[in-house]
Amino acid sequence: MVIIRHVAAALLVILGVSLAVFVLTHVIPGDPVEVMLGERASTADRAALAKAYGLDRPLTAQMVDYYQGLLKLDLGESLFQHRPVVELISERLAATVELAGAAMAVALVVALVLGLVSAWYARTWVDQGARVLSLLGVSIPNFWLGPLLILFGSVYLGWFPVSGRDGLSSLVLPAITLGTALAAIVARMLRNSLLEIAEADFVRTARAKGLGEWTILWRHSLRNALLPVVTLVGLQIGAILGGAVIVETVFSWPGIGRLTVEAIQSRDYPLVQGCVLLIATIYVLVNLLTDVVYGLIDPRIRLAGS
Repeated sequence: MVIIRHVAAALLVILGVSLAVFVLTHVIPGDPVEVMLGERASTADRAALAKAYGLDRPLTAQMVDYYQGLLKLDLGESLFQHRPVVELISERLAATVELAGAAMAVALVVALVLGLVSAWYARTWVDQGARVLSLLGVSIPNFWLGPLLILFGSVYLGWFPVSGRDGLSSLVLPAITLGTALAAIVARMLRNSLLEIAEADFVRTARAKGLGEWTILWRHSLRNALLPVVTLVGLQIGAILGGAVIVETVFSWPGIGRLTVEAIQSRDYPLVQGCVLLIATIYVLVNLLTDVVYGLIDPRIRLAGS
């Protein structure tokens, strides 16, 4: 019953997002006809092109067509590239998944190291240094960190490509840029969770049995500390997808984020709607999956929600 309620709520969110995206793309300043023909085009040419794409029809009629297409899993055709939106998105999706996966891997590795070190050396200068690094990771925006990494890693050192998607080396800087903030957040959460569990009864029992502190931390405390971390990581996947819009633009990474920016700049309504709807749907589905997994890990959550 709880899962059904979560699914229903997810569907309502997706419906709300689709409506908001449709309305916003049609009310924001800018005319795709003017972008395609230029400012000096005649009124007759503009009217003819608007009629050809159905942009002269009432907004309600366009909305009906939009939702009829969604029911058929048809996102329409790009106004500028004259290709199905689904086809354009499918070509870019692999690049975004690759970047998001690499960023997540970077974030989890860094967070695990920082969190464990910070908890092991709690309230020492090592802990303070790890906390400062976490604060910097959260505070530095992607649009500033990306060019900074390009400046040092590409221009000065020449270790990595400046932009594009060409091999593993071109993935390093975008993944670090996108994963830094998540690493900082997860590291802080892991540290606090480990310190809280350190006072639990089962930890005292393990210590009374003569187990070493590192064994207790790695085998006992870490397992229980990962429960809130799993939830946090699931919720932050949406933030990674949102941050990918900026990172892909900075590094000219050919993913969904860059495609979204290009569609917005050209006022390509169907493509903007398709890209944003995809990102929102993934975000909602990941949150739904996180809730389900959290309930499976901790039965108390299912009992509380039933």
